[in-house]
Amino acid sequence: MNKDFPRIMTFLRKERGLSQKQAASDLGISQALLSHYEKGVRECGLDFLVRAAEYYEVSTDYLLGRTVQRNPSTVSELPDSDDIRHLKGNMINQINRKLLMNTTTVIYDLLAQMGSKRLTNAVSNYLMCAEYQIFREIYCSEESNSQTMFSLDKSRYKNLTTSSMILDLEIAEAVMEREKLSLSLSPDIISSYFDKGASSLFNLIQFSERNVRNHNRTDS
Repeated sequence: MNKDFPRIMTFLRKERGLSQKQAASDLGISQALLSHYEKGVRECGLDFLVRAAEYYEVSTDYLLGRTVQRNPSTVSELPDSDDIRHLKGNMINQINRKLLMNTTTVIYDLLAQMGSKRLTNAVSNYLMCAEYQIFREIYCSEESNSQTMFSLDKSRYKNLTTSSMILDLEIAEAVMEREKLSLSLSPDIISSYFDKGASSLFNLIQFSERNVRNHNRTDS
């Protein structure tokens, strides 16, 4: 099947508090066979894939790790992540802009619900540093461009801003722990609450994780 299927099957069963024996019985297979599926020792057939999707009330794409949206009826406002890779030029720019803007809106709406000024400041500082890095990289691609608008040394700004971003993440984590901030969320809750913004968030998650995996494969 694929490496995501065993992990997701195990997660869904444990999420419901089901024993492997109970889930296997409900799905009409032996516990030993379900154990093999969850360990990735054996691949299931299409009929079991559909049955498991119905049992856990998710889409087959979710079981296969192709989407983070559990609800099979949810329609994305954006093309599928695999389709986007085949688009060209300005179309990709427009889609990526919408994806980033919508996801940022979702993040700030969640921050507003959590109601912490310190947390919002830490997140804002992190995002601004990321955009600062990218802008300055583009700006400095032409060596003759004046550097007067910047106060950080050209040879050090990457390391300094990266360190600042790491610190902002640690501050955000510390604030949430100290102020006991949390939100009860799931893909279904996000889809129903944020409507169009949810699909951008889900696509961003897929793109980011795929990019990380690709980079790690390249480095190894």
